[in-house]
Amino acid sequence: MILVGKLTSEPQLRYTAINIPVATFTIAVNRNGVKKDGTKETDFINIVVWNKRAENVKNYLDKGSKVGISGRLQVRKYQNERGENRYVTEVVADEVEFLNSKKSEEKLASAEVKVDSNKPYKDFAREHQEELSYVDDNGDEMPF
Repeated sequence: MILVGKLTSEPQLRYTAINIPVATFTIAVNRNGVKKDGTKETDFINIVVWNKRAENVKNYLDKGSKVGISGRLQVRKYQNERGENRYVTEVVADEVEFLNSKKSEEKLASAEVKVDSNKPYKDFAREHQEELSYVDDNGDEMPF
């Protein structure tokens, strides 16, 4: 499953009992159609990210950042305080692509980077891609 959307709020980072980082956030994904009033239809998708990728999401993304997500759909079941069954549907992200991040753009702008005006922009962007995107962490999945 691949989704592209914008964060609706700041990512929340927490750690499991054995100190594994996990971040959660929600993205707004526009549908192709429009409502009767002319506004776009939007879905709000809950995202879960684990390990180093979770820490990078917290460090580099904020409300309004545009991201590309590749992952799998997961449905969890739990009981609330009244003993009622509740279900949560979310996407467990295998990959998070930072499409425009205010924090990473600020970090890149503040870094001392020599720009060769004779070099095409796409070459410059490719050379500095690591400064704008996450570091893969071997893709280990952690059970809930």
